[in-house]
Amino acid sequence: MITITGKTNLVGLLGQPVNHSLSPVMHNAAYEEMGLDWCYLAFACDKTNLIQLTTALRLIDCKGLNVTIPHKQEILKACNKFTNTAHEIQAVNTLIPEKNNEWIGANTDIDGFKVPLKNHNLINKNVIVIGCGGSARAVIMGLNSLNVKKITVIGRNEKSLKSFIHNMKNLKTNSEISIVGINYKKLNVSPYIEEADLIVNTTPIGMNSNQTEQESIPLGNEIWNSLSSHTILYDLIYTPRPTKWLKLGQEKNCFTIDGLDMLVEQGALSIKLWSGFTNVPTQIMKSSAKKHLML
Repeated sequence: MITITGKTNLVGLLGQPVNHSLSPVMHNAAYEEMGLDWCYLAFACDKTNLIQLTTALRLIDCKGLNVTIPHKQEILKACNKFTNTAHEIQAVNTLIPEKNNEWIGANTDIDGFKVPLKNHNLINKNVIVIGCGGSARAVIMGLNSLNVKKITVIGRNEKSLKSFIHNMKNLKTNSEISIVGINYKKLNVSPYIEEADLIVNTTPIGMNSNQTEQESIPLGNEIWNSLSSHTILYDLIYTPRPTKWLKLGQEKNCFTIDGLDMLVEQGALSIKLWSGFTNVPTQIMKSSAKKHLML
């Protein structure tokens, strides 16, 4: 167990909510293994206080920050520079300390997202992405490099959806990939679900165990009657594990992936950016997170 002293450096997570987060557990396990005198804490933060808090944390020489829902785009305002990837997709999940008490915005979600899919051939496949926030941006950029055939983004806010699709079409580097947006409040999405080879949930729906069955499954329960057993379900949520949506998929014999591997991989990449270490103990990070989930 890490002993906190006057020399211990601070790193952490900004989001709302964060009480469910496994990041402190897995990060602190990694730091102990690596011999880093760092302590990782989760900070619940509303949008109105986000810039003020990030500024204050930089002033006390915080060594790095992760950013989660719902701040991955709002946090852009706190950055003075960006990595090429973060600038391109306009979403940040990692803040790197820069001189003059400034922050560099980075994004490790894209590479983290792709790791659990490395053994699946998605070339010329049809993919559905549920949601159009900061995580969805990273997911689509990851899919772009996997040479899928078509990406259908499902949302409920017409204005946000149109803006998102416009931005993603401008960003994509593979001209062979089709990207379309669908408002599920106005159009029946069942035919799209039937033909999907991969469906990714990027929304926080399902994270709250107090929600009803209908509220805790993306797009509601009934729509998944059209789900095929050949479809891969990938939920970026990792707690509860599995989510009700993934349980539903398992009942239909779908291959399911939760967000734990992505969480570990993007976290390990963040540690590399903060510390300069190339060897980060990802297996220790994952095993510590799993143990915590079983408590």
